[in-house]
Amino acid sequence: MERQFEDIDSAGRWHNLYIEIRNQSHECSYKVAKYPENRNRNRYRDVSPYDHSRVKLKNSENDYINASLIVMEEAQRNYILTQGPLRNTCGHFWLMVWEQGTKAVIMLNRVIEKGSEKCAQYWPTPEEQEMSFKDTHFVVKLLSEDVKSYYTIRGLELQNMDTGESREIYHFHYTTWPDFGVPESPASFLNFLFKVRESGSLEVEHGPSVVHCSAGIGRSGTFSLVDTCLVLMEKRKDPSTVDIQEVLLEMRKYRMGLIQTPDQLRFSYMAIIEGAKYIMGDGSVKNEWQKLSRESQAFPRELSAPPPPPPRPTSKLNGDGYESEEAGWSKQDGEEHTDSSVRQRHRKARRARTAQKVQQMKQRLYESEQKRQSWLYLRPILLGVGAGVALGIGLYVGWGAASQ
Repeated sequence: MERQFEDIDSAGRWHNLYIEIRNQSHECSYKVAKYPENRNRNRYRDVSPYDHSRVKLKNSENDYINASLIVMEEAQRNYILTQGPLRNTCGHFWLMVWEQGTKAVIMLNRVIEKGSEKCAQYWPTPEEQEMSFKDTHFVVKLLSEDVKSYYTIRGLELQNMDTGESREIYHFHYTTWPDFGVPESPASFLNFLFKVRESGSLEVEHGPSVVHCSAGIGRSGTFSLVDTCLVLMEKRKDPSTVDIQEVLLEMRKYRMGLIQTPDQLRFSYMAIIEGAKYIMGDGSVKNEWQKLSRESQAFPRELSAPPPPPPRPTSKLNGDGYESEEAGWSKQDGEEHTDSSVRQRHRKARRARTAQKVQQMKQRLYESEQKRQSWLYLRPILLGVGAGVALGIGLYVGWGAASQ
């Protein structure tokens, strides 16, 4: 695996490998996601769960939620990959967590990234302590919060108001993973991954863990791929038989577009290679990961859970009075979306600047041509005048000499 990584890296073939994986990925139908009644339950228009693997809500009039069940049978790992909840789908999100028997929610994005809301605030802050979701009859309480330099672990209590039952849920929140990017290092990522593993919440005795970022395919795909590959390396007699590309293609059968960029693909290989050291028996590397990750370093609290922006007035309202966060999803399967009107303004500004420069160039050429034409017109006249003056001077000098 290391040799394969070095070969790809030295040849700069990550982009080609990424395109190859995209071309080999299996496409399935996603008709339910496109139903009119489900339109405001999708964060992005072009990220839809496949019909065959979508998670269905049971105790709801509409069973739709933008979430996919990933079943990795050999690894005995099940994950629910989903988008960051919208403000009108937070209740659906907790209903899914309850119905699926989930023990841990793994969040890989921040609420606000680059000035845009990438996920609704679906869990309570220390200031409010609890949140109620009247549409699905759930209350979520904050029991504990352990804030580290780049991740936060929360203990939450999920209470079903219809039955009176309560469950404790882990909330593992990676707070510094950039949208469309990769973590600071494989060490910090693996330190976080093994914190999740040590909780036991990924094991088969619990329901599938819920993993999400903004769209639920880029960062979420990276996390699930690395974890699955490391599990397979533990289970197989020959760890070198684990084919990362093959595993990713298998996962893509359940949810579209997992792993979003060549950089995320490269990082996944790096993390698996580094994680394999521990799998092979080098227990000291875990302490090294913790040391390199600098998890105890001071970290501004507000970055771990920034408050949601105030509601925006809109004429297109969903059930909670907010507009669905549908954005123009790039065909490159990116997670970072720029508002189309902003792009249009930028294009217009660029075109205006270009037109101005072209006009200036035309003006300079015109002036230059005018000067050239003037010179061509005046040149014979000036030459004639010059010749006449020279002749006159010559005659005058000659006459003067003769007079003497």
